Amino acid sequence: MKRYDFPKLDLHLHLDGAISVNTIFELAKERGIKLPSNNPEGLVPYVTADADISDVNEYLKKFEIPTAVLQDKPALRRAAREAVINLGEQGVRYAEIRFAPQLHTKKFLKQPDAIDAVLEGISEGKMESDNVDIGLILCAMSFGDASLNKKENLETVRLASELKGKGIDGIDLAGAECLCPLSDFSYIFEEAKDLNLSYTCHAGDSDGPESVRTAILDFGARRIGHGHRIIEDTELCRLAAGLGVTLEICLTSNIQCKTQASYETHPAKRLMDMGIKVTLNTDNPVIAGVTLDSEYDFAVLQGGFSMNDLIRANINSVEASFMPPNLKNKLLEELSGKIK
Repeated sequence: MKRYDFPKLDLHLHLDGAISVNTIFELAKERGIKLPSNNPEGLVPYVTADADISDVNEYLKKFEIPTAVLQDKPALRRAAREAVINLGEQGVRYAEIRFAPQLHTKKFLKQPDAIDAVLEGISEGKMESDNVDIGLILCAMSFGDASLNKKENLETVRLASELKGKGIDGIDLAGAECLCPLSDFSYIFEEAKDLNLSYTCHAGDSDGPESVRTAILDFGARRIGHGHRIIEDTELCRLAAGLGVTLEICLTSNIQCKTQASYETHPAKRLMDMGIKVTLNTDNPVIAGVTLDSEYDFAVLQGGFSMNDLIRANINSVEASFMPPNLKNKLLEELSGKIK
């Protein structure tokens, strides 16, 4: 019997954090990429997180090897295909996978090539899976100074517009927080609004609640990637609740990055009780070593969530998602019928 017998959604899942260690190892060997280990088992500490990580910067280093092997179309296609198959095997009904095409142009690929490969992999994965729907979000990136990759970020946004309705559902801003003011990236969201794109924005994780305020009030974001540090500003919590802002919470990732101390003290349940729309997601399932089911286990056993809270979180996910209206209505009906 399934532990969680209701439609499960994951709105915050990074492709480069979802590649199995065996796949990383095989892709590297096929491409002659030198690894710190001669076997997959020895590679594990280099591409997964543990309790010894000091901060988010050390966590981000876990992406270096996965990104290095994802620099050609066959590798990206395989990664996307396997990610979708894994989601289907876990009983996930809908997920929005996100990736930054500019991170996969270090050799000969251009951003459109990377996007095409991932879309092909998603399509292949869906054909091999039962009852899983996938959206794709393109990430613009923060590497520090917002002008460093402005050209590449704007290209990402414009490609999302060109492919809207053809597999691309929206955009995001990801990468390092705190290295410069979030407001410096306003050009990304101005362009997105001009192009009528859906968008979310990483904020309020390693950076504090002011970044969430910027995303909500300056960018007009109604979905926030992470956002849990909004709890540090009661007025902002009230504002977010009133505006219907949805937080893409990733419990284990937050703890591994040392932006929250524990599952017991994570504010997700308190934020939900304050009327903020909380969702539960995996972020980087392989790096973090989690599935949606394990995140739900942590939420219930240590985070204070009830089964109805989990269902409500998935209703929030449906409502905040970038999925088509017909699928949204179907999933809302299914989830509403599960509340006791």
